Amino acid sequence: MSHGNAELRARRADFPALAQWVHGKPLIYLDNASTSQKPQVVLDRLQAAYRERCGNVHRGVHWLSQTATTEFEAVREKVQVFLGAPSSSEVIFTRGTTESINLVAGSLGPLRVGADDEVLVTALEHHSNFVPWQQLCQRQHAKLVVSPLLPSGGLDLAALRQRLSARTRIVACTHASNVTGALVDVAAVTTLAKQVGALTVIDGAQAVPHLPVDVQKLGCDFYCFSGHKVLGPWGVGALWGRSELLQQMPPWQTGGGMVQSVTAERTEFQPPPQRFEAGTPAVAEVIALGVALDYLQSLGWAAIAGHEARLLQLTLDRLQSIAGLRLLVPDGPKVPVVSFLVEGVHPHDVGTALDLQGIAVRAGLHCAEPLMSALGVRGTVRASLSFYNTVEEIEALREALLPVRQMFQ
Repeated sequence: MSHGNAELRARRADFPALAQWVHGKPLIYLDNASTSQKPQVVLDRLQAAYRERCGNVHRGVHWLSQTATTEFEAVREKVQVFLGAPSSSEVIFTRGTTESINLVAGSLGPLRVGADDEVLVTALEHHSNFVPWQQLCQRQHAKLVVSPLLPSGGLDLAALRQRLSARTRIVACTHASNVTGALVDVAAVTTLAKQVGALTVIDGAQAVPHLPVDVQKLGCDFYCFSGHKVLGPWGVGALWGRSELLQQMPPWQTGGGMVQSVTAERTEFQPPPQRFEAGTPAVAEVIALGVALDYLQSLGWAAIAGHEARLLQLTLDRLQSIAGLRLLVPDGPKVPVVSFLVEGVHPHDVGTALDLQGIAVRAGLHCAEPLMSALGVRGTVRASLSFYNTVEEIEALREALLPVRQMFQ
């Protein structure tokens, strides 16, 4: 797909939110690491699922339920393909990355982690892939080991290797940082983890919008992502896990839809994935997620990567020329996420000043306080890009940042 101006305008037209004005300015949306905008086809499918297919899944013999079930389960197969998984029965629908990791920590964690065992996380982690393991270690009287960063802000693989031990049971690692954009060599991490017999849990929330993922090539044991960061609805996501591990895991939540039989004496549970999907799922949201994944992949990963790489480099070039602005840029591969500080100005004030110009960025700790501590800062401003962003928007960001220091002096 060509990314000339005409093609970009055509793609942007698919996203109604991008056409609105904020504070009398055309919206420039640079907060994609938080949530992506949604194409009209996804919004239409979400509405149609409620309007035309509003039947509960897996339980009814009537047409609405049967149709909804067929469409719902078809998305499980789409996620399987999206992640390069061996089987759709290894795909569990959750509310997103946070719930996925809590499911693994809550169900598998006590089986694998005991007193004096270790769980290794990295300093790059979002709280969603840090706090659940911290809490598990506290409950199990185990030790949480935090693997440090390189001086530039990327993951130090040599240091990670040194912190693995015969007591390491689980390694939890992000695929890409939501603060610096650092892309982690997950295959190298999983190889190191296997050498000590540890399982790997990968947070893919920031990676899957920007690059293809193949969990078999990565060699991980669990991988998860959130639908709302890949053009889909809020409140839905997916967890992939190796079949042999899922079979061992007890239910994390119990209720309807995940049982085979119930008596006063005992309950027999469904096999995975249904064992981990208690209650009524987000049926419409899952169906709309399938449309979002279709749309994203239809663009072509090479085209997405090429355009985003050009925008990322342009952003770095334009921002580093601004006096008093400090970029936090890791060495090595990156997804298009840029964190920066403006000397003497609180990140929230920078974000507010940009908002008044119609520019949406993120400001604060980004749910990654251990990472901020490792970087020696108490928050940043973050501009995160997507394929629908343009050169003109990056130029507008630079122009809006130029007077910010003077505004708060």
